[in-house]
Amino acid sequence: MPGRIRPRIRRKWRPPLALVIGGTLAGVLVMPAISIGYFKVAGFILGWGETTLLFFCLAIVVTALLAFLLWRLVLRPVYALTAHALAVKEGRNDAPLPQHFGTPELTDLARAVLDMGNTLQDREAGLRAYTNHVTHELKSPLTSLIGAAELLQADSSPEDREALTNTIRTSAYKMRDQLHALRRLASARDPVGKGPSRLSDVCDGLEVDIAVRVEQDTSVPLDADALRAVLAHLAQNAAAHGASTLTLSATPEGFSVSDDGPGIAEGNRTHIFEPFFTTRRADGGTGMGLAIVKTMIEVAGGEISLAETYSGTRFEIVFG
Repeated sequence: MPGRIRPRIRRKWRPPLALVIGGTLAGVLVMPAISIGYFKVAGFILGWGETTLLFFCLAIVVTALLAFLLWRLVLRPVYALTAHALAVKEGRNDAPLPQHFGTPELTDLARAVLDMGNTLQDREAGLRAYTNHVTHELKSPLTSLIGAAELLQADSSPEDREALTNTIRTSAYKMRDQLHALRRLASARDPVGKGPSRLSDVCDGLEVDIAVRVEQDTSVPLDADALRAVLAHLAQNAAAHGASTLTLSATPEGFSVSDDGPGIAEGNRTHIFEPFFTTRRADGGTGMGLAIVKTMIEVAGGEISLAETYSGTRFEIVFG
């Protein structure tokens, strides 16, 4: 859903699941062999009772250690992942995942579950936004169409008929533009090429009404067409809000996009990625540009966020 914080899983070395299971089985296998060998070779040092007690205590310690490792590396991550999946199913966001999982296999499983949950939530949010948009945004032009059609059925002067015809045409065009924006948002959810492509190579052929410069070049895991579409939407959005220059710069995990425009009002910062949110509706804005950018980047496994800046607007794009 718009504005939610997506959990991320950091990569950190953990023993593979095969090593954990193999080590446990090896411990179970080796302990009896050690006991038999000790009894045979050095059983005369301690009595049978003391030796049995010694190995009984050792078995308890080893079992406790193996139990802790299995809980820490296997059971706890599974419980956390289950709790998170149930929270997502119920529409809640109060079951955060741990930053690290016990084994690489469980880490990959957690990433897959997170991606699946994010995809389902995005689809649900898109469907909800579509429903809200249809009932709210299309209500006005539909009302105008119905009213104009009813008035045309009555006797009216040629001037009134011309005005009513213009009203019908304007309302129809507005509905067409809004439905076209919905189709573009749906298309943005299609898989994109993984690339890589360089910022400078794509910017050279970018046709937008704003100067685009690369301050620090880098490669990103998007193909040229997808990266061009992302940059074009960001450039058009910046130009529409009064910016004259768009600056791209590499970051450790992706790249940033900055402009020299007036910036974004504090009250709008949490809504800019929502479909159909726009401050330029009177000028024909549909509010879909940043929503399309966000969707395309997330499909490629990345994230986009609005960064704090003293002037203009700055977006941070990272890839996991």
